[in-house]
Amino acid sequence: MEPFSFASSEALELPVSIRIVSLEGEQAPIPFSTLIKRPDLRHIGSNLSPHSDLYVTVQLWADSKPLTVPVQTAYKPFRNERKWNEWLTLPINYSTLPLSSQLAITVWDLSPTGGEGAQGHAIPFGGTTLPLFDKENQLQKGRQKCYLHRLKGADGLDSTSTPSIFPGDRRNGSKGKKGLDTIDKESEELDRLEKLFKKHEMGEIPRIEWLDQLVFRGVEKRGLQASTTSLKTLQRSRARKQKTITTLDGQEEKNEDLDIYEDSVEDERFTLHVELPRFDFPIVFADHEYPPPPISSLQHLSTSQSNIILKPPPEVQYGPGIHGLGDNDNDDEGFGGRLVRVYDPEVGARDNPAESKHRRLVRSHRTGVLDRDLKPNAKVRDELNAIMAYSPTHILSPEEKDLVWKFRHHLTRDKRALTKFVKSVNWHDPSEPRQAVQILAKWTEIDVDDALELLGPTFDNPAVRAYAVDRLRKSDDDELLLYLLQLVQALKFEHISPDSTQDATQDSSLARFLIARATRNFMLGNYFHWYLMVECDDRSEAQGAEYRKLFAKVEYDFMTELVKLPGGPETRKTLLRQAELITVLSKISGDIKASKETIPRKAERVKQFLADPKNEIITIDPPLPLPLDPSVMITGVDPAETLVFKSSLCPIRITFKTTTRQKYQIIFKTGDDLRQDQLVIQIITLMDQLLQKENLDLKLSPYKILATSVTAGAAQFVPSMSLQAIVTKYKGNQVLAYLKSNNPDDKAPLGVRKEALDIFVKSCAGYCVITYLLGVGDRHLDNLLLSPDGHFFHADFGFILGRDPKPFAPAMKLCKEMVDGMGGASSEQYRQFKQYCFTAYTTLRKSSNLILNLFSLMVDANIPDIKLEPDKVVLKVKERFHLEMSEEDAIRHFERLIEDSSNAIFPVVIDRLHGLVQHFRV
Repeated sequence: MEPFSFASSEALELPVSIRIVSLEGEQAPIPFSTLIKRPDLRHIGSNLSPHSDLYVTVQLWADSKPLTVPVQTAYKPFRNERKWNEWLTLPINYSTLPLSSQLAITVWDLSPTGGEGAQGHAIPFGGTTLPLFDKENQLQKGRQKCYLHRLKGADGLDSTSTPSIFPGDRRNGSKGKKGLDTIDKESEELDRLEKLFKKHEMGEIPRIEWLDQLVFRGVEKRGLQASTTSLKTLQRSRARKQKTITTLDGQEEKNEDLDIYEDSVEDERFTLHVELPRFDFPIVFADHEYPPPPISSLQHLSTSQSNIILKPPPEVQYGPGIHGLGDNDNDDEGFGGRLVRVYDPEVGARDNPAESKHRRLVRSHRTGVLDRDLKPNAKVRDELNAIMAYSPTHILSPEEKDLVWKFRHHLTRDKRALTKFVKSVNWHDPSEPRQAVQILAKWTEIDVDDALELLGPTFDNPAVRAYAVDRLRKSDDDELLLYLLQLVQALKFEHISPDSTQDATQDSSLARFLIARATRNFMLGNYFHWYLMVECDDRSEAQGAEYRKLFAKVEYDFMTELVKLPGGPETRKTLLRQAELITVLSKISGDIKASKETIPRKAERVKQFLADPKNEIITIDPPLPLPLDPSVMITGVDPAETLVFKSSLCPIRITFKTTTRQKYQIIFKTGDDLRQDQLVIQIITLMDQLLQKENLDLKLSPYKILATSVTAGAAQFVPSMSLQAIVTKYKGNQVLAYLKSNNPDDKAPLGVRKEALDIFVKSCAGYCVITYLLGVGDRHLDNLLLSPDGHFFHADFGFILGRDPKPFAPAMKLCKEMVDGMGGASSEQYRQFKQYCFTAYTTLRKSSNLILNLFSLMVDANIPDIKLEPDKVVLKVKERFHLEMSEEDAIRHFERLIEDSSNAIFPVVIDRLHGLVQHFRV
C-alpha cells in the first residue's frame, strides 16, 4: 500500500496563524480644494502621508458567525513602505475549523473625527475576507494576495461583500475605459506571475539561481511601472470628475465632493500580502464524525407493529446573510429557497396526542368486556376476510388495525388472523400487550407458515415468539428439518446475550427448542451443528462479531446439553470425527486448487493422498455418518474412482464406501461459499414436498449440498451429462438421442421408454417453475444436467433473485434442446409439460406465505444475492408469484412466459458463445 500523500484537518492540533506581510498600492493625493470643502478628510492619516501608520486586525468567521475575538498587529511606524512581517495567532485550532471558515482582515486608519464604521479613533482603511479552504477542500498555504476593499471593514458573512479575490464585475465594467483596461491587463499579468512565484516558493518549479535573479528584478521593475501608471490614471480620472461638477448650492456641492472622493477611492487598487503556514502535505478538510444522535427516550415501534405514520421533519429558515444550496444572491427574492432540515429525535417517533387519544377511544379500553360478544355484520366480515388474505409483506393501515383489534375475540377461531392481530397490537401501550397475551392462549392452532412469520425480525415480543415456538413443537423431525436452515438464522432475532457467563439460551424459547430437538435426533443435530459452525466461521464484516459470539454460545450450549443425555458423549465424538474428515478433505482440496500442475497430475496427487494410511481416510472404523447425508454410514474412500474437474476451483469427486456396500460420491471444493447453493437446494426440497402433498410428483432431484465453512463445502454427485456435452456428442435431436441411447424402446412413439420420457417431461416442468420463482440466473447448457434415466435438473446457483450476468436473459430457462427432447412444440409431451407447469405454479402459489416467510428469516444471512438488497428479498420473490392475479390470469401469465422463453433468440446465441468459450478453454 502506498503511503498517504495528504493529511486531514481534524488531526492538525495547531492554532490558526497568519503572517501580515505588507500593503501595496498607491493613493492619489486629494486636491487642496477638496480638503477645504471636506475638513473631515484633513484629519485622516492616510490622506496626510502616503506611508501613514496603519494596523491590521484578523478575526475568524464561519457560517456568518464570528468564531474568535479579533487579534491585531503591534504598533509600527512606516517610512518608505508599509511592511509588518508579523505573525498573528488566533485562539482556535485547525482541527476544529468548519469548512466555511474564513479570515476577516481589516486594515485600520486613524482619525480623531471618526467617520463611517469608526471604532473610537480608528476608521477602516480597507477590508478583505480570505477563505481558509479552497474549492477542493484543501487548506490554503503560503503567500496570498488579498484585494483590499477601500473604506470598508471586512465582513465574514457567507455572502461576503469584501472577497479577497478581485471582483469580476469591476473588471468587466472597466471595459471601454482605456486607462483602466490597461491597468486590468497589467494586473492580470502580475497575478499570473505571482502564482508562478508561489509555485517556485513551494518547490514545484526548480530553482536556477542566475535566472531567478533576472526574473525577480524584471518583475519588480514591472510592478513599479504598473503602480506609477495606476496612480497617474487615478489622478486624471479624479480631475475629470471634478471638472464635470456643477455647483447649485452649498449642500449639493458637499454631496458632490463626497461622491467624487468615494468614487476615486474605489478606483484605488490596494493589495494586502499575507502568508499562511506551509505543511509538508496538503491538508484536506475532514470533519469530526460524531456518534449517531439519540433517537428518543420513547422506543421505536417495529415496522409491523407501528401504529404511527412518521411525520416529515420541520423546515426552518437560515439566518440573514447565510445562503443555502441553490440560493441566489438577490435579497429581493426573500427566504423562499433558504430551507434546512433540522433533526429532531422526537418528531418521527412520538405519537400525536390527539391520534393516541382517538386510538384509545376506538379500541374501547374501558368497555373491553363487551368486545367478547361483538360480531361483524356482512360488510365488516368481507373487510376482515380481505385483510386475512393479505400476504405477510402487506402493511396494515391504522384503520385496518383498529378493525382487527375491535373484533379480536371473534377472530380467535380464524387461524389466518393471528399474525394480523399481532401486527395490530401497540406493544408499547400500557394495557394492550396484557390483553393480547391473554388472547393468544385462546387462539385456534395456526399453521407452520404463520408460526415462522412470528419468528421474523419484525416481532420482538417474547410471548409472541414463545407462542410460535409452541406451534413448532407439534411438527415432526422431518418437517422441522425442512425449515432448520431458516430457524438457525432466526436466532439472530432472539434475545440472546452472547457475553453472558450463564446459559445464553435461557431467555430464548427458540434456542431452547432447537437444542432440545437436535440432541434427541442425530439427523437434526448433524445439520444444526454444521449450520452453527459455518456461521461461527464467518468473519466477514457483513456478519458482525456479535453474531459470531451468539452462534458460538448456542453451539456451546448444544454440546453441553448433548453430553448430559445417554449416548451423548459418543454423539459428540462422532461430530468431532466428522470435523476431522472435513479438515483432511479441505487440506487436499486447497492444495490442489493452489497447484499449477495439469489436471491428470492433480488427480494422481489426490489419489496418493487418499490412499495414504497416515491420513486415516482410506479406512474409517468405526463407520462414520457422512456430514452431507447422515443416513449414509461411510467406511472409507475408493481412491481409484477419484476425479479432478477441469474448473478454476478444481473440485474433487470423491467416492466413499458405505456399510450397505454401495458407493456414495460427493464433490468437494474449496474457495467458494456454498451457502447460497445450500439455500436454493433447501427451497427446492421444500417445494418438492409441497407438490407431493398435492399428489403432484414432478420427479425433482434436489441433490444434497452442505457448506462446511465459508470457503468450502460438499455436494452430492449425481451421475449425469450436461446439455452442452449432449449437444456436442449427439447429432440431430440431441436430447432425444441421449434418452434413446439410455432408454431404448422401439414400441414407444419417440423410441424412448415411456417412464424415462415421462420423468424428463415432469422434471423439466418442475425446474422451470421453481427456478422462475427463485429468479435463478446465469443459465446455460453447462449447468443444465440430464441423468441417464431422464431426470433433468439444474446446478450452480451463483445468481438468484433475478440477478443475471447475461444481457436480455429470459425470466425462465426453457431452451430449444429441452423442447426438442419432448418431441417438439406440437407434441403431446409438450402439451403435458405445459399442464404440469400450470399445476405446479398454481399449487406453489397457495403456499406462497410459507416460502415468503422462509425468505424473510434469511434477510440477515450473509448470502451474496440476499445481502445486496436485504430489504427487497421477500418482495422480489413475491413479485414472481403474482398474488394480485386470479388463478386463470396466473396460468395465462405463465403460458406467456413459456412461449417467450422457448422462442427467445438471444439466449440461443449466448449458449453458442458459451459453448465456444468452454471448448477453447485450457
